[in-house]
Amino acid sequence: MTIPTTNLVTFPGADAIPEGARVDASRWDRQWLCNGEIRTWAGDTAPVRSPVCVMRPGTTEPEQVEIGRIAMVDRAAGLEAVAAARQAWDHGRGAWPTMRVGERIERMSTFIAGMRATREDLVRLLMWEIGKSRADSETEVDRTVAYIVDTVEALKELDRTAARFSVTGGFVGQIRRSPLGVVLCMGPFNYPLNETFTTLIPALIMGNTVVSKLPRFGQLVILPLLAAFRDAFPAGAVNVFQGDGPTVIGPIMESGDVDCLAFIGSSRVANILKRQHPRPNRLRCITGLESKNPAVILPSADLDLAVKECVAGALSFNGQRCTAIKLILAHADIADDFVARLAKAVDGLTAGMPWDKVALTPLPEPGRPAYLRGLVDDAVASGARVIGGGGGAHGTFFRPAVVFPVAPAARLYKEEQFGPVVPVTTFRELDEIDQFMRTSPYGQQIALFGTEPRQLAQLVDALVNSVCRINLNTQCRRGPDSFPFTGRKDSAEGTLSVSDALRAFSIRTVVATTATETNQDLIGEIVTRRLSGFLSTDFLF
Repeated sequence: MTIPTTNLVTFPGADAIPEGARVDASRWDRQWLCNGEIRTWAGDTAPVRSPVCVMRPGTTEPEQVEIGRIAMVDRAAGLEAVAAARQAWDHGRGAWPTMRVGERIERMSTFIAGMRATREDLVRLLMWEIGKSRADSETEVDRTVAYIVDTVEALKELDRTAARFSVTGGFVGQIRRSPLGVVLCMGPFNYPLNETFTTLIPALIMGNTVVSKLPRFGQLVILPLLAAFRDAFPAGAVNVFQGDGPTVIGPIMESGDVDCLAFIGSSRVANILKRQHPRPNRLRCITGLESKNPAVILPSADLDLAVKECVAGALSFNGQRCTAIKLILAHADIADDFVARLAKAVDGLTAGMPWDKVALTPLPEPGRPAYLRGLVDDAVASGARVIGGGGGAHGTFFRPAVVFPVAPAARLYKEEQFGPVVPVTTFRELDEIDQFMRTSPYGQQIALFGTEPRQLAQLVDALVNSVCRINLNTQCRRGPDSFPFTGRKDSAEGTLSVSDALRAFSIRTVVATTATETNQDLIGEIVTRRLSGFLSTDFLF
């Protein structure tokens, strides 16, 4: 058998990198944002090494490129950042939490303009920091700007609904949403801009003050936005830093000064963070955690469509997505045909550097290629085969592997691989799909491929209380952002969509009184003279 060479990677020499793809991150070295000031850290730093490698003259092994240095703030600095957020909150009486909704929207519009001005910097940093292709990097930046714009519009609609008074049961009242307090936001490396902002932006625009600890990879990409944060929002409303999690985040949680935890990462770390808070009943948590989203290929499936969607679902951004398809269950009658087509499609994917027009790129996590190789070897030891030419590692690159048939005893059957490995197993009865989801610790999404209505309806009814999104003849995904994004069991807490996120980072508060003529006149005077920021009938256009 001839092994195709389409998705093999050759790392370039340093002088072969196109001028339009180069990045200079030194201007943001050591920067962090605290209490409205962009500061330069004088203490320990850490290098940011790109997954993009270069070949040096006279060497045979690729070498990762250092593209910048990150401020590794210490315990005292982390506590100073949360103290700044606490001071800006000021028991809910600070300038930001008491600001009228219209004014907060104006400030956010100023930030959007600042973010648009940094677009090219953000795109290049995503390419170099996490190995995301230029096309995907541009999509992440543009989608994030669109998300913020949509959030502003959703807040206007939410506020319009709340701009009226309710009269019921002899009472008159106005119900609006109020902020929670200090929010600690921690985003993931795979979408360090977009997914960080899907919690930070709604938390902020609802009037909360924010402390954001940047992910271990994908830290530099936020730094060009520090000036936009500083210029748009009051001092202390947004604070951004980097550092070792246990060193910095542990003391912040133990201080009890965090009212809400917005965390996207592993359930293991989320549980540690929650346990560190001294008053857990006062801590609201919004989390996006791990998943093992399966795709099911039924006998009636359009195999060409299923292969196309499964390749995209399993290998977009190298499979480093919580919504990625991480296990395919193919019906035994069509499994061999499906796997042959799948392996051919995967072997045909192009690989290269992020600035090229490619589908596959190097991986940012040190040790990830070796980990993936271990999963593949374990599956092979349990009776599986690597179909096609995948599974090899070269520096930071791992060639995608289709592994079939994966036995339930294999680690790859249960572990979230978070990388370009596509495990396929077989089933015969629909009950096996139901059983898989019932016993899985995760419950985010599932993709079903088939054309027989009765079978699909049976599976939908069986699975709708096990997962939070069922995708029919399409891959698992997050968007559109107007759809709810959440999970059951160990996959998530809270719901993130444009409108749901605004509710997640706020609480309903009512001002009520008995509906006497005197009280109604009193409320009318407060509203007419615009004496209150809360009691208001302002209508936002």
